Amino acid sequence: MSAWLPSAPCTPRVCVESVGSLSAVPRALLRLASLLVVLLVGIVLIPVVGLLSGGPRDRLTRAWCRTIVRVAGVRLRITGAAPPGGGLLLVANHISWMDIPLLAAVRPGRMLAKAEIRKWPVAGVLTAISGALFIDRDRLRALPGTVARIADGLRNGSAVVVFPEGSTWCGRAQGRFRRAVFQAALDAAVPVQPVHLHYRFDGGAATTVPAFVGSDSLLTSVWRVVSARGLVAEVRVQPVLPPGTAPDRRALALAAETTMAGTATAATAGARRAATHRMCVNSQASAHL
Repeated sequence: MSAWLPSAPCTPRVCVESVGSLSAVPRALLRLASLLVVLLVGIVLIPVVGLLSGGPRDRLTRAWCRTIVRVAGVRLRITGAAPPGGGLLLVANHISWMDIPLLAAVRPGRMLAKAEIRKWPVAGVLTAISGALFIDRDRLRALPGTVARIADGLRNGSAVVVFPEGSTWCGRAQGRFRRAVFQAALDAAVPVQPVHLHYRFDGGAATTVPAFVGSDSLLTSVWRVVSARGLVAEVRVQPVLPPGTAPDRRALALAAETTMAGTATAATAGARRAATHRMCVNSQASAHL
């Protein structure tokens, strides 16, 4: 793996809560079976839905993604809204595999996904047939071509969904937004929509249960979600950053990051990022003592 690739200090053993119990197994199995049925029905209907015009197609896609979240046992709370049409770069923090249907419930779009996802069972098929743009993260030379493909999609009026951190974090911490994808928004002269994703229990306490980090397997992460009781996914859609908001991709990435985090200045965002990074690193170090 290339040294330039972004990474997170989060690991399943250190950062991720375990809430499963024997009493939760029947409920989890029922949810898992329901989830597979909803996914398979969606896969079968994708060619038919693809024949519809933009409005009806997007409404059905949003409904399907909300159903995926519900049958997994997660309640969805969305605040704010995305523009219904036109090119849009949708950027969000990245915690879980569930982030993908959450963002599609806001506005369906083309996902920028790592090439390895093609090999995943079910998820790989879904991602490929959804029109995703794949990035080979081991080849830095391929990055300009990927940015150009994103810009083309944006110019054609598509929403493109990106996780600029480049890696999943546990939810207690977050990474820096990488700048390259923001060049596509500048080149296509389209707005950027920051979205903040947050998972908590029904009582209000934040949780890392849905996190999909480090050496975690997809099945393990899915099982934690379907085993949990009272999970809530909060999707906070922030105001768009219109074209011309920032002079270059570095400034645009920082504007999106600070807007998503609800901070007023870059200094505040940097201080919080450093503090949360230390929290995960220190927790990881303590586990080895």
